[in-house]
Amino acid sequence: MTPALDLTDRVALVTGGTKGIGRSIAEHLLEAGGSVALCARTESEVRAVAAELGGRALGIACDVADPAACAGMVERTVAHFGRLDILVNNAGLGVFKPLAEMTVEEWQLQIDVNLGGVFYCSKAALPHLVASGDGFIVNIASLASRHPFHGGTGYNASKYGLLGLTEAMMLDVRYDGVRASVVMPGSVDTYFDGREQVPERTWRLHVDDCAAAVMQLLSYPPEAHVSRIELRPSQPPRNA
Repeated sequence: MTPALDLTDRVALVTGGTKGIGRSIAEHLLEAGGSVALCARTESEVRAVAAELGGRALGIACDVADPAACAGMVERTVAHFGRLDILVNNAGLGVFKPLAEMTVEEWQLQIDVNLGGVFYCSKAALPHLVASGDGFIVNIASLASRHPFHGGTGYNASKYGLLGLTEAMMLDVRYDGVRASVVMPGSVDTYFDGREQVPERTWRLHVDDCAAAVMQLLSYPPEAHVSRIELRPSQPPRNA
């Protein structure tokens, strides 16, 4: 039997950690004994959530599209907790429009947040993850990383890019004692579409399902590495 995951003395940083998938991941990491820094763009929001989560949580306001802000967030995390072992790149957004309707600004925003933010945070965190001796980067992508859809011009591009970035990153860092993996969920009930709260379980995935996938990745010994998890609803509505 696999022992319960014990993250005592381990420190994680979760971007987009105040709502939905990110908050569930942060809660699961804390339940396993870890300490967690979480970020969002709004100072008041991230501080309030960190206070709700308790003394082993640290809230940091950060726009992940800003390389300097990402570097500062990583340094604040290490200064507060003394180390960094796990980075979960979860922050993301979507503007769903056909090519002809999408503005240059909307295109750039999705690429800067969904793809650029992962690069900026990972690059800043990497020296600390190497120093950990058993570091981990988990990138939250989407089944949109493999399956294009109408109106997904910018979103698909960012998520396809994130899949490629993660799998190349895995090869770059594997001999430095760092594992890099990607979780690719399908339809999830979350705040992503503007709802104020996550509903009770429906046919869609729940945010806790995504968090469970992250915890599964972290549970493997250093000699084993699951580089990709595709997660989808087991019984989506049938096509008419």
